[in-house]
Amino acid sequence: MGFREYINQIDEKGLLRKVDIEVSKKLEISGILKEIEPTPVMFNNIKGSEFRVIGNLFCTKNVIASYFDVSPADLIPMLSKAITERSEPEIVSNAPCQEIIESSVDLDKLPILFHCEKDGGNYISSAVVITRDPDYGQNLDFHRAMQFSKDKFATRIVRGRHFHKFLEKNGELEVAFCIGNSPNILIAGATSVDIGVDELHIANALESIKVVKANSVDLLIPAEAEFVLEGRVYMEENHAEGPFVDLTETYDVIREEPIFEVKKITHRKDAIWQALLPGALEHKILMGMPREPTIFNKVNETGVKCLDVNINPGGCSWLHAIVQIDKKSEEDGKKAINGAFTGHTSCKHVFIVDKDIDIYNPLSVEWAMATRFQGDIRMIIKDKEPGSSLDPSAEPGTKMTTKIGFDLTKPLVVKGKSFDIADFPKVDLNKYF
Repeated sequence: MGFREYINQIDEKGLLRKVDIEVSKKLEISGILKEIEPTPVMFNNIKGSEFRVIGNLFCTKNVIASYFDVSPADLIPMLSKAITERSEPEIVSNAPCQEIIESSVDLDKLPILFHCEKDGGNYISSAVVITRDPDYGQNLDFHRAMQFSKDKFATRIVRGRHFHKFLEKNGELEVAFCIGNSPNILIAGATSVDIGVDELHIANALESIKVVKANSVDLLIPAEAEFVLEGRVYMEENHAEGPFVDLTETYDVIREEPIFEVKKITHRKDAIWQALLPGALEHKILMGMPREPTIFNKVNETGVKCLDVNINPGGCSWLHAIVQIDKKSEEDGKKAINGAFTGHTSCKHVFIVDKDIDIYNPLSVEWAMATRFQGDIRMIIKDKEPGSSLDPSAEPGTKMTTKIGFDLTKPLVVKGKSFDIADFPKVDLNKYF
């Protein structure tokens, strides 16, 4: 479908709200997006910028499923298949993302948002970042970037990520920050795959895309992107980055991070800037959902039948995972816990439930804990190990954390009170009201 086609579709359906009065990119747009989420909003009049801004586009699994014309239950199998059955996108010579090539770089002309009061500066939070290593090829990932001059950002490069490995190896890298992308590209950029896998091939397997050679760097980029910021990132040239609100809705610390020098900006005619509100629903769903297939697959590899996985917003869509299984053995709960932690190493708490529990309803999951769980026999506490740097409670500097698995499944042999949920009669209310 594509980014533009999707915007037109939700507009025609009356699902897109529009703000026509002048708004500021500093605090005002982010405040509106937060108040109205998950409703998509287009801002048509940005103070100091000629470009429009859109946000809250993909805030829920249901919305993403509707984009691909599948059910939410189909998303995990669909993404799993795309990861294993990757395909190369078509390479074109002319692309919408290069309709306009700016003669000089001035980041102040772009509607780069200042999201929250304590932020260190204007931040790009929605960009998928493409780079290349001579041996491993291209890599696609998300990296936030804080503007500190008319042509430079400090960009957060998480240690251990493929981008960081490329940068350590090469010292500096050509990069392209691509803003304004469809869900297949966004989801592919958030997946964790082996080094050497070009995530654009995953995006193409989800939905066919076209790529084009960037204007000033040797990279293949999404042809339909709204904006592309091309340049270089330098390992040894650093600048303070932060504070910034991360996935947990808390402020991340200030660090010295590599500098991204922008040397060329290309964009579509009448380009639309895609905003991604940090720590909000859209950020959570795009970060957490791509980890669900890896948990799903690893649990199944243990011999346990996994039915569904929800890396839920209440767990910051990163630190908690709710795993639904078809229990056949009393050991299945423990096996599923271990499989889930293998599938998502940043996860802190795992909850295993039966197939009669709605993993998208927090009340249903809590009910399972209240009625089917005994801590002395159904809880697994792992020795401290590396967790997530996003967890404020993890050990500072090392991200060491205690991981706990909760087996909330009912026993296969019931010796006392029933564990089954009682069914009430089904009636047709139209007969009575």
